[in-house]
Amino acid sequence: MRFGQSPVDRHQRAGIGMTSARTRQRLVKQLQKNGVSHPQVLQVMGSTPRHLFLDQALSHRAYEDSALPIGHNQTLSRPYTVARMSELLLRSCKAQKVLEVGTGSGYQTSILAQLVPRLFTIERIEPLLNRARQRLQDMGINNVVYRHGDGYAGWLDREPFDGILVTAAPAEVPKALQWQLAEGGCMIIPVGTGEQHLLKITRSGNYFAKEKVESANFVPLVNGTIG
Repeated sequence: MRFGQSPVDRHQRAGIGMTSARTRQRLVKQLQKNGVSHPQVLQVMGSTPRHLFLDQALSHRAYEDSALPIGHNQTLSRPYTVARMSELLLRSCKAQKVLEVGTGSGYQTSILAQLVPRLFTIERIEPLLNRARQRLQDMGINNVVYRHGDGYAGWLDREPFDGILVTAAPAEVPKALQWQLAEGGCMIIPVGTGEQHLLKITRSGNYFAKEKVESANFVPLVNGTIG
């Protein structure tokens, strides 16, 4: 566990009432009922304080299995989605060095950072990135490298990546991201404009095998950056 250990941090992480550890354990049981079974993913989902990634007015809804607004027309993905994508990534490649496209609130980032040794995350909306970085630093999570940039382009000077996880949906899979996968690497990505599907893409040489996993519902992946 990479969380800081100050008394204030422990109190904030523990939460009370609808943000308590007991509430998080009920969420874990719901995730198991919905088919999530990776033990490390479940452990991290149960110990990570999702309420810290939301405005205080929404903290009482933090452990609902629903997407919630975080500003800038973006959402915090539902816990099932975060757990499912993390599980797919860990079971599909060695995931020692991972790129996350779409930092958002930093919640998915915090989950991945506790599951993989090296994590690189890129976000197009700078205020979201800055808040996420501060949250994770306050929690003592220190194995993440952050970048304000266009997720469509990936992170060329840090490639190749064993795994890539994309938290917003493009109309088509960005080719630049595919080519930043290492040999045998995999990408978990939602794709589509109207009807969306979560895809698993695995690289073998110059061939990229695509497997449709399940239906999805994400905000669109957008080109460009916002300062």
